[in-house]
Amino acid sequence: MKPINLKRLLTAIAIPELVGLLSAVITGNIGDTYKSFEQPPLSPPGIIFPIVWVILYGLMGVASYIIFEEIRDRREEQKQALTFYGLQLAVNFIWPIVFFKFEAYTAAVFVIFILLVLVIITAAKFKALSKTAFWFLVPYIVWLLFATYLNIGVAVLN
Repeated sequence: MKPINLKRLLTAIAIPELVGLLSAVITGNIGDTYKSFEQPPLSPPGIIFPIVWVILYGLMGVASYIIFEEIRDRREEQKQALTFYGLQLAVNFIWPIVFFKFEAYTAAVFVIFILLVLVIITAAKFKALSKTAFWFLVPYIVWLLFATYLNIGVAVLN
């Protein structure tokens, strides 16, 4: 294992964090929207979401760093894994805008399903290259399964 390149690691973490921040800025007042609709059982308090997402974006960044920095002998697989990573990050950017800004809850269900599939594919591709990188994505998958339940619940109840 080679030494950590702190600049690249911080850049890898900053990319998803900035994607999430930009999406939140475009989306607007997420907290008020969250409070305004009928919520399904097990809905957490609104304050939980930004905390969880900061952690998940950080974990995503670490996973991408591992794939980018440590996998040098399988360039084509690395490129494919990072391409799916970028795709899922783009869809992740879109989901809150569809859900919160446009309040298109049913459309957001389709977006989150696409996101979930892309993240599972990304995780599988990461796992083929690095089990460590894969494990950094597992909490993201678990959270997305829960978020999918919440999204479906909001779409049904509202």
